[in-house]
Parts: sequence; C-alpha cells; structure tokens
Amino acid sequence: MAGTAGTPGTPRVLRAMNDRAALDLLLEHGPLSRTRIGKLTGLSKPTASQLLARLEAAGLVLATGTSEGRPGPNAQLYSVNPAAAHAAGLDVNPARIRAAVADVTGRTVGEFELPTPGRRPAQSVVRQVTDALDGAVKAAGLARDDIRRVVIGTPGAFDPNTGRLRYASHLPGWHSPALLDELAAALPMPVEYENDVNLAAIAEQRLGAARGHGDFVLLWNEEGLGAALVLGGRLHRGWTGGAGEVGFLPVPGTPLVRQVTKANSGGYQELAGSQAVPRLARELGIEDLPTGSHSEVAAELVGRAADHGTGPHHELLRTYATRLATGLASLVSVLDPELVVLSGTVLTAGGEVLRALVQAELEELAAARPRLVVGDVREHPVLRGALESALATTRDEVFDTSR
Repeated sequence: MAGTAGTPGTPRVLRAMNDRAALDLLLEHGPLSRTRIGKLTGLSKPTASQLLARLEAAGLVLATGTSEGRPGPNAQLYSVNPAAAHAAGLDVNPARIRAAVADVTGRTVGEFELPTPGRRPAQSVVRQVTDALDGAVKAAGLARDDIRRVVIGTPGAFDPNTGRLRYASHLPGWHSPALLDELAAALPMPVEYENDVNLAAIAEQRLGAARGHGDFVLLWNEEGLGAALVLGGRLHRGWTGGAGEVGFLPVPGTPLVRQVTKANSGGYQELAGSQAVPRLARELGIEDLPTGSHSEVAAELVGRAADHGTGPHHELLRTYATRLATGLASLVSVLDPELVVLSGTVLTAGGEVLRALVQAELEELAAARPRLVVGDVREHPVLRGALESALATTRDEVFDTSR
C-alpha cells in the first residue's frame, strides 16, 4: 500500500531530500549549473531541472548568470537566494552588546555595537537588547519582523532548570528570574541563549580550525578564562549549563579559592586568566606596561613576548604556557579530546610561539596528547558563532520543502 504524503520514502520526502542536498551544495560551492548539480547529487538532467524550477518558484534559488563562454540553458548558473531568510546574533559582555544580521547564505549584512557601561536593571537589559538588535537590523536595511531567529551569547549560562543566568555575576542586570520571559515578550522571533565560549567553538567547528573534528576542546581567554567541550560532534553543556567553566577549576600553583561564585573566579582563572599576565610581567621586571582592559593589556604583553623571543619576555611566555598547560592537563586527562583549539585575544596574540610552548608543556603533564592549534576565527568569534547557530536552525526551517 502506498504511503501517505510526507511518509519517509514517498516522492514528497525524496524530493525534499534532493532539494536540501542541492541547497547545501549551492551554499558550499556557490553558483552551479544544473549539469553540475546533477553530477554532484547523482540526479538526471531532467530531475535536476525540475528541482531547480521548484526551488526557484519557492524563492529559494535565483538564476545568477551563465558559465563564461558557454551558451544555452545548460550554462545557466543558480545560487541560493540571499533574501530567502535572515537571522541575527548578539554577543553580550559587561561593556557592550555587539549585534549582527546575516542572510541565509551566511553573509553579514548589518552590524551594530551598543555600549552598556554601569549597572542596569532587567528592564534596561531588555531595552538594550532590542536597541542593539534594531541597530543591526536597520544597518541591514530590514525590519525587525524580517528576522527569523536570534541567538544571544553571554558569559556563563542560563540554567535550563531555573531559567536564571549562572556563572556570570559580573554581568549586572541579567540575573532576574523574569528576564527570559521579558525578552521573549519584547521580540517577535524565537530567541535562543548560549554561552559565549560555546559559540566561539561553534564558529571554529563550522568555519575554522575544528572543521571535521568531532571531539575537541576550545580554551578561551579574554576577560574570563573558559572552555567549550565538543563530544561526538555536539556541545556538552552539563546539567546546569556550566560545563567548561574551567576558570573555577582548582589547580596547583595558586591558593584554593573558596565561594567561587561570589568571587566570580577560581584557581585556574587566578593562575592563567588575563589579569595574571600583567602581574607576571611586573614580577619579571618588564617595564612600559600597556594600558586598557585586562584582556587588552594581556594580549599586548603576550603578543610582544611572542615577537621578542628573549630575556624576560621569553620567560613571561614560557611561564604563562606552563600555567595554561596546568589547567589543560586536567581537561585532557578527563576528556581525551582529539584537538585543543586556543582562542580568545589573549591566546591568539601568542600565535604559533605560545601554541608550541603549551603543547610541549602539556605533553609533560598529561598522558593524553591532543594536537593544539590556534583558532582561525579571529574577528568576533562569539558573534560569528551566534550567527552560525541561528542560521543552522533557520536553514532547517526555510529549506524544508516537504511541507
């Protein structure tokens, strides 16, 4: 007996599977001819033509020109229609909210940054989130209702059991138990929330150094020290969303930090966080320290040390590498990852020189020996990860032609 429409294996579902395969190929390769799509999907020319006609009628693909020097319909090129959908991402920290809008192809079409100094109540947070989003939407030449989905990245994590932000006491105004409901009421599209370091890992997994790797750790160091854990190709968030909050990890070389949530710090943060780098520089007699935030100062010092290569600068980098490897040794001993990605401005500033030092130290301290790499996504990795996360779900919705 023939199955009903929508049953796996029926023509409608098979057509939808072919449609999605073609759309993914167009996203990956750019404009393709119907002949090329047929070869890549294994479809006949007539079936590929029908597929493209169907996707064009649905507004999902556009005819974008012809192959150079080739006449006739077989030379017609097709690409994903950028206007088929838009998604947004927000990167939140205590000093600012950075927002961006991307079209369905992944191209960023609007950006906006809103400074957010000082303490702020929950209602102010809602206003600032909507203002930041609206700024990016306006820069993209769109309206708020044009955005299919928003992903917001913050330090810490919203506990899925209580809906409250944990592990980020330094983010004032974001701890109200009513905040998520207020944001949902203020925004007309689905909103998702993710830890900022997890989003940096998504960016590296989709676009950067972790592509093709199903098990990896991303170690992050900017204002805070944290990690993202990807196991079997999926983020591991933990029961309360706190997996990877390694700044709280007790480590040798620093006194035990008690009541860590009140201190918003722990042993590994004190040993190897950004605030530890200028202290170490002063201990080593390095003068002419830069000014700025903890992460800006630390990144400048680490970058100088990587470039300088001798004397107290080399000692700073070597000691800092040992401190980083001390915490990493616990992580890799438990998780045995395939890869460790070093990310965040403080770590990427050290480049290959710091990476090699940490790799060598880690091989002395841990039995597991994952490969260490420096992250490839250097420009706004948290924001890029938020966009990639929002786009993945948006594409699943928009590209589903079985409905």
